[in-house]
Amino acid sequence: MSAEKKVPEIRFKGFSGEWDEKTLGELVQLENGFAFQSKYFKKSPTEVIVLTPGNVNIGGGFHAGKGQYYDTKQEVPPRYVFKPNDMFITMTDLTPTAQALGFPAIIPKDDNIYLHNQRLGKLVGFKGDLSFLYNLLRTTKKQKEIVATSSGTTVKHTSPDKFLNRACFFPKNEEQAAIGNIFQKLDSLINQHQQKHDKLSSIKKAMLEKMFPKQGDNTPEIRFKGFSGEWEEKELGTDVAEVIGGGTPSTSIPEFWGGNIDWYSPTEIGSNAYADGSQKKITALGLKSSSAKVLPAGNTVLFTSRAGIGYMAILTKPGATNQGFQSFVVKEGFSPYFLYSAGKIIKEYALKHASGSTFLEISGKQLGRMKILMPSTEEQTAIGNYFQKLDNLINQHQNQITKLNNIKQA
Repeated sequence: MSAEKKVPEIRFKGFSGEWDEKTLGELVQLENGFAFQSKYFKKSPTEVIVLTPGNVNIGGGFHAGKGQYYDTKQEVPPRYVFKPNDMFITMTDLTPTAQALGFPAIIPKDDNIYLHNQRLGKLVGFKGDLSFLYNLLRTTKKQKEIVATSSGTTVKHTSPDKFLNRACFFPKNEEQAAIGNIFQKLDSLINQHQQKHDKLSSIKKAMLEKMFPKQGDNTPEIRFKGFSGEWEEKELGTDVAEVIGGGTPSTSIPEFWGGNIDWYSPTEIGSNAYADGSQKKITALGLKSSSAKVLPAGNTVLFTSRAGIGYMAILTKPGATNQGFQSFVVKEGFSPYFLYSAGKIIKEYALKHASGSTFLEISGKQLGRMKILMPSTEEQTAIGNYFQKLDNLINQHQNQITKLNNIKQA
């Protein structure tokens, strides 16, 4: 939006003229909620739910599952009962950074009854396009304005006056509707990919439970056709892989840094199955000066051993790590992707045997002692291929979600 001309950089065909500058208070009212008594909150689920700021996503949008169940026998004044499609904002944010303060959400159409507590403000009386207003309030600029004028130290909060006394630009209702419609379509696409992503993630979680033997068993609940017999117990660091730690060249010597050797830290691992390039790189001189080692591509599974134990990724090209790793160079006859898929089991062992006062850490020697059940190479490959395909699908939907969100933000 150009402040001088009061027009956006991009417009739909057929619209012209400047937008009107108004305060939110000229176009919408903000209603306070009710302080529901905690003695009426229920631990067991009911269809009556008192919404909290935790029901609003950072960036806006309704988030189910974080409200408080309320006694269905208690009388609630009708003004504090939300209706489907009611829009509200967070008036309070319990996090120090106030990341969710002032973001909007819309009541879904479902079988629940949602109640309006005092930490939320309900927006009423807007005569324009609600989707336009919703997306206007989701912009980073508007949320930052709310945070900048908020009060409180531990708990940040805004007031109806502070929220409504902010200038915004509004086009005519027809242009509002056109803009609101495009964002509804983007939200719908994002939601479709999110639902598929969540469904596939749930399938993966369930299959990991069933395709690996439970504790005390030596065969899994579900197997691919043609495989039978008991899985064999192997020692992780002797039979299955070589466990290799990392190291850090001196940060005060420039000649050790900025080379062409990938050098990973634990914060880079966790969101993807593959590690295909590090943020920092070291030189051959830096490698030689430290305990870091170049690990081979394809058959190396990185494993974080401190400050967040148990994150894993498969190297796609040779690289080294810092000392926050005890990585597995998988031996012939064993599948790297099978070992990666068994990450939950390895992580549980590592957390159980980790030690340390400042932070938990597991040594390579201790990790190598882990006993792990392994099927034949052929069954390992079949299981690894199955989870690789699932991970690829999950990653595709996540990439689409990220891409669409970037388009939307722009």
